[in-house]
Amino acid sequence: MTSFRPFSSLDLLKYNLVNTDCLTETYGLSFYLSYLAHWPEYFVASETIDGALSGYIMGKSEGEGRLFHGHVTAVTVAPPFRRQNIANKLMEKLERVTEEFHDAYFVDLFVRASNENAIRMYEKMGYGPYRRVIGYYGNNALDDGGEDALDMRKAMRRDTKKRSVIKAKKFEQKPWEIEWH
Repeated sequence: MTSFRPFSSLDLLKYNLVNTDCLTETYGLSFYLSYLAHWPEYFVASETIDGALSGYIMGKSEGEGRLFHGHVTAVTVAPPFRRQNIANKLMEKLERVTEEFHDAYFVDLFVRASNENAIRMYEKMGYGPYRRVIGYYGNNALDDGGEDALDMRKAMRRDTKKRSVIKAKKFEQKPWEIEWH
């Protein structure tokens, strides 16, 4: 059985099992703490009945005007707990915060273009590719040798005409070409 609760700073001491594979980005502690301080409503943990951390999601709200949106910075589930819809439930919680707390236009996320399982999961949840970001996952944002990302989006109820999810005019972009705000 899985339960969901707000992520706490103490969870940073027990998230090693969750951040074990090469598809999960691991950041420095100050990065996690900054998110926890600025956007605590977007940081949710899943745990087992015995209190073990099984997954988490972290995100933020950003942008202005029609670009105001919720962003999924990381969502991951520990390997033994995958294929149990935990990631879907974490995503639903982030979407609910985006709609009910922030009244934003859409949710977006970046996923490795090679991560077919994650892409299929997001598509089943209503996300679609907005653009491809060339070399996004590199050692350096300006490194052309990195792996491409798909920027995927899902419109929220505020975007009644679904303008936020219409594919970018220039579908393939470099990281420095992306509008962030």
